[in-house]
Amino acid sequence: MKSRKLVSTLAKAIITSTFILGSIASAASYPSKQIEVIVPYSAGGGTDLVTRAFADAAKQYLPEAMGVVNKTGGGGAVGLSEIVRARADGYHIGMGTVELAMLPHLGMVTFQAEDFVPIARLNAEPSAISVNADSPWQTYDEFIAHAKANPGAIRIGNSGTGAIWHLAAEALADKTGTQFSHIPYDGANPAVTALLGGHIEAVTVSPAEVANHVKNGKIRILTIMSDERIAGFEDIPTLKESGVDLSIMTWRGIVVPKKTPEDIQMVLRDAVKQTANDDGFKSALAKMNLTHAYLDAPEFQKTISRDDVFFKDLMKKLGLGS
Repeated sequence: MKSRKLVSTLAKAIITSTFILGSIASAASYPSKQIEVIVPYSAGGGTDLVTRAFADAAKQYLPEAMGVVNKTGGGGAVGLSEIVRARADGYHIGMGTVELAMLPHLGMVTFQAEDFVPIARLNAEPSAISVNADSPWQTYDEFIAHAKANPGAIRIGNSGTGAIWHLAAEALADKTGTQFSHIPYDGANPAVTALLGGHIEAVTVSPAEVANHVKNGKIRILTIMSDERIAGFEDIPTLKESGVDLSIMTWRGIVVPKKTPEDIQMVLRDAVKQTANDDGFKSALAKMNLTHAYLDAPEFQKTISRDDVFFKDLMKKLGLGS
């Protein structure tokens, strides 16, 4: 009887040791091939720009390069769904955006916010109302006065139905008692292109996503939806300065499928932290007028959980919830 117990105990110890050694070996050899980073929006937009700057800087901290793949559609739903469904092996990761805490409450996806494991947040940006430089509106007050006098006449482009920039415009309409026509695109860049082409009257994308066109004198930012004026756009007033208490912001960070092994998560967390703190990465973001906003996994998780509750309540209030 004792011998049987001894054999059983030894067997369990061997299994446990094998598992531990396997995990150590897994972490030690990871990554041994290219890592694919899924971007849920089109090339040229803020999410894509952050991802490509990150992938370029990460070459110094990982033995294998990262390949960026754009999976567009559904206001981020297509790409985010692909991240959740990807093989949880550390070779399929994604640039998660605030939409992962929004789309589930619209009934547009089958995933929930908790289906993603956060590695680190890299960036955060507020929404801004931007128009063509030759538009008749020089200020936010002129813009909103026209919107109130002409319900539905102003077409506002966004990065997809249910995406953060769509919700920003919906929240503005709710706060001010106005009505806009919301036009979805597969990312911020196509929306901005539509604005430049005169197909829409405004966009509610981030300041960084129109910055180059502002410098070239083609687009005018009327107001920014943040609590305070932001670096690089100090001359642009906030909505709060116009008496509208509304702040809407996106964030972007590395996430992985839920079942990704913890040892691989730790390798990624270490590499992402080094990359996020790299001067080259910070400089790249600054040149694109994008805000460096690093958070490690635990703090990033708090942000995701908080926004999951916030947007659920906001969508219900706006009548957008599922």
